[in-house]
Amino acid sequence: MKKRLLFVIDSLVAAGAEKSLITLLSLLDYKRFSVDLMLFAHGELLEKLVPKEVNILRPLKYTDFTTLTLKNAFFYSFKKRNFEMLSSRVKYSMHLRLKQYNNPQKARLYWSHISNVIEENSTLYDIAISYAQGVPTFYVAEKIKAKKKFAWVNITYRLDQKEAEYQKQFYDQYNQIVAVSDVTKEVFLDTFPFYKEKVNVIYDINDPDFISNMANIGEDFQDDFDGIRILTIGRLAYQKGYDIALDACKKLKKKGIKFKWYVLGKGPLLEEIQDFIKGNDLSDHFKLLGVTDNPYSYIKKCDIYVQTSRFEGFGLAIAEARMLNRPVVTTMFDSVFNQMKDGKNGLVVGMNGEAVCEGIIRLIQDKNLNKSIVNYLRLEKKGNVEELNKFYQLIG
Repeated sequence: MKKRLLFVIDSLVAAGAEKSLITLLSLLDYKRFSVDLMLFAHGELLEKLVPKEVNILRPLKYTDFTTLTLKNAFFYSFKKRNFEMLSSRVKYSMHLRLKQYNNPQKARLYWSHISNVIEENSTLYDIAISYAQGVPTFYVAEKIKAKKKFAWVNITYRLDQKEAEYQKQFYDQYNQIVAVSDVTKEVFLDTFPFYKEKVNVIYDINDPDFISNMANIGEDFQDDFDGIRILTIGRLAYQKGYDIALDACKKLKKKGIKFKWYVLGKGPLLEEIQDFIKGNDLSDHFKLLGVTDNPYSYIKKCDIYVQTSRFEGFGLAIAEARMLNRPVVTTMFDSVFNQMKDGKNGLVVGMNGEAVCEGIIRLIQDKNLNKSIVNYLRLEKKGNVEELNKFYQLIG
C-alpha cells in the first residue's frame, strides 16, 4: 500500500527551496508514494513543473479570500454574514504598516492573526512535511493530522528570544527537523540546542541531467551584447545583497570594464533597486530581467555567475552554475564552503562591493585562472541525487 505524503510550501516561485522541492518531486518513486502538495499562493512559475502524479490541493478558503480586493472582501463577508476572515486580514495588514518586520516576525504576525480562520485538513497522512520555515511549519504543526511530521530548515537565519520561544511550540510537534547544510544545522541548533537529537542534514537535491536538459531549451539573453555577461539569480530582497551587487557594478563601470550584469528575480526591493540604477546611471549595465521558470539557459550563456548573498541555507543557484561549468564569484556567507573551494571552482570574496568587483575583474583579466576554474568544474562531481536515499531513509 502506498504511503500518503503531504508537502507544504508557501508557493512555487523560482527560488532555491522551491526548485529543490520540484527536483525532489521529480525523482520520487510514485509506485511507493501518493503525494499531495499544499501551497499558500498559487499561479507561480514553477507550478507547471510539478510532476503530473502530484495532487496540488485546492487553495485554502483564506487564500482565495486574499485574492479579493478589500472592497470585494467586504461585500463577500457581508454576504456570508461572517467577518472573521476580513477582520484577520485587516489586523494583519495594519500591523505590517506600523513598522518594518523581518521574515520570522512577519510569519509570527501572520499566523497569530490568521490561524483562527484557516481550516484543518481532515486527511490522515503517513508523512507531512513543511518544506520551508515560518507559515508552512506552523500550518503542518497545527492543521495537519499525520503519523509523522518533518520540518525542513533551508535558510540560516538567527532568531531573537521572542521569535525562538514562539516557534518552539511548533517545532516541538515534529518528529524530525531537516537542515539543508551543516552550517544551517549549526545555526538552527544555536537557537534550539535542545533539538540536537532530532536534526538531520539532507542537502538540497540537484539533478545534473535535469539541469543540463533544461539549459538546452528555452530563451536566453535577447540582446546582441558582445562583452562580459554577468548573471545573478535571486529574490530582490535584503538576504541576496543587491546593494553589494550594485556597488560592485558602479565600480566595474568606473574601471571601464565592458560588461552587462543581468538579474533574474523579483521581490520587495524592486523599486529601490530601480531607483538606484536610474540615480547612478547604470541602466546600460544592470539589467533586471524579471523571473523565468527556466534560468538554466541564461546560466549556460553567461560568462561569470555572481552571488552576493548575506546568508543562504545552501546556495542552490551556485550549485546550478557549477553544474553548467560557469565560474562563480560569491560572497563569504555562512554555508558557502559546503560547496565552494576558493580558487578551484570559483572565487569566494568579502561581503562588500569592492571585493566582489575585484573578484570579477580577476576572472576577466586572469585568463589562466578562468580556464583553470572551468576545467576544474568540468571534472567536478555533478549533482547530489544520492541525497534522495537520505530522504527515503528519513521517511522509512
